[in-house]
Amino acid sequence: MHNSERPPQLISLADASKTTGKMLSRGAFSELETGASPTLTELTEALHFALGDGRIWLNDQRMVLMQSQVLGRLRQEIIEAFGVETAKGIFMRVGYMQGVRDAELVRKRFPNQDLTHALAAGPRVHTLEGFVKVTTRHFEFDSVKGTYLGEFQWDDSSEAAEHIAHHGLASEPVCWMQSGYPTGYTSTLFGRPVIFRETECVAMGAPRCVVVGRNAEEWGEDAPERAYLGLEWKRTRRPPRLKVEPVQSAAECPPTGKDETRRVHDQIVGVSASFLRAKLMVEKVADTEATVLLIGESGVGKEIFSQQLHRLSARAGGPFVPINCAAIPEGLVESELFGVEKGAFTGAVASRPGYFERAAGGTIFLDEIASLGYTAQGKLLRAIQERQIERVGGTRTIPADVRVIAASNVDLADEVRAGRFRQDLYFRLCVFPIVIPPLKERRDDIPLLVDHFLRLFRERHRRDVAGLSRRAMDALMAYDFPGNIRELQNLMERGVICAERGGQIDVQHLFIAGEVSPVFPQALSREGKVTAKPSRPTTSDPAAIPARISSAGDLATAESALYEDALRRAGGNVSAAARSLGLTRAKLEYRLRKMGLIG
Repeated sequence: MHNSERPPQLISLADASKTTGKMLSRGAFSELETGASPTLTELTEALHFALGDGRIWLNDQRMVLMQSQVLGRLRQEIIEAFGVETAKGIFMRVGYMQGVRDAELVRKRFPNQDLTHALAAGPRVHTLEGFVKVTTRHFEFDSVKGTYLGEFQWDDSSEAAEHIAHHGLASEPVCWMQSGYPTGYTSTLFGRPVIFRETECVAMGAPRCVVVGRNAEEWGEDAPERAYLGLEWKRTRRPPRLKVEPVQSAAECPPTGKDETRRVHDQIVGVSASFLRAKLMVEKVADTEATVLLIGESGVGKEIFSQQLHRLSARAGGPFVPINCAAIPEGLVESELFGVEKGAFTGAVASRPGYFERAAGGTIFLDEIASLGYTAQGKLLRAIQERQIERVGGTRTIPADVRVIAASNVDLADEVRAGRFRQDLYFRLCVFPIVIPPLKERRDDIPLLVDHFLRLFRERHRRDVAGLSRRAMDALMAYDFPGNIRELQNLMERGVICAERGGQIDVQHLFIAGEVSPVFPQALSREGKVTAKPSRPTTSDPAAIPARISSAGDLATAESALYEDALRRAGGNVSAAARSLGLTRAKLEYRLRKMGLIG
């Protein structure tokens, strides 16, 4: 049957190759490997070594370098401690989750790619990560019927080599983690469980490893992968589901009006170690009556943490009263905090309660506590210590049934040493200090926060924005964020507003207020070495770009020079130039024709 006569949902390796105008054999994949995005080169552009930061990034996912021998030793100890079957399940699940994460990476970094090329990228990412060299022999799928069949060849499997080193030749396939990888990757993209099974293995004496992937149900109800991966089998016409699911970010869990606690959890977004440590401290102290001091730079989210603490406490049913101490004039601090009686001073025509009385039975949050004057600090100390207050001009004491949470963006201990903050108040507040880390120390959380704010501002501003371009995400991952989460929030809101409807947020949509758009200083050379990125001109004629863009004419000149340079560096290939600019080929071609740069 001719390709044009096939059902449109049936896509095989041969079909994919014809899109490039060349016919490929089942054993060849060179055209898709080099010509179809995402290519191996494009995938390596997602790999960044932040040398001074002690971190490695694959797009927005943190990676680690580990010697294969260390992983082999870990594998040996798990086998000796728990047995082969348990070890097999553990490593297969690890591989599965690695495949899931890489599928999410490809889907996020290359959002416009069709399913064929997204699936074809899996072997390249697997190869890039150094476990095996993957060669695709064949794969085909029918997205409507939900059928999949794939066969792949592995050369130089590190897992097989380590097994031989520790245990000698095996009687069954041993590349457990590597078998779990394509299972997780393909199942995530395909939307149905697909199980890969190793049919030939170097550890058994074969010249290379071979894996075959099929729909889960085709392997039979007694397939051992069911137990290893937690495959839940149901006798229905619907495909079985895997219990091992991708971990959702908090931003991916939509809040409901009935569950206020869930809403607060949605705002507490993060997976980094420093963030989780602060979150754990909040959870530990929440159900007590202890005074809490939140310490962190401006914009790190101290008020959000205080709200979370209140919601988890026994006072959750009471009011939460936040106060910015820096916004209260020094002469009014006492009356604002403790209230005032009628006639206490000129203009006091009626009695009114202060913040402490309004927070009765709940929590009061004193932000920027260091901005209070010395006199006000003394009166606050008495209120916290005695749990009683007096209104200005009053003659009776009022119980202060509140829990106090204070926050400071400066080191209060330094303020005490400088004589600007009372030492006795400092020790009264610092019962349970919690340090909220700045965003530059929790870069692992940036992708989750980006997703969270993207969803928020899409809805708020009614803008249909596709997401971030690769360059924009790279820039955010490299940026220092002096304004912390508040600055990231502003950048994302700005990007949603500036981006074209249906388009992607790019670097020029984010950094428009004088911020320096960052780039990663290291890159991978063609030889696979980490090298410094060369400083190259943005155009073949640097003089063509205005030193300062101050008019529409300057902007048009700069845009034209940028497109010319991208086209020159791509050797005239419009598709490659578009990929380097983070645009679709159609958009770049339209702009080039409009500017008269191509016929």
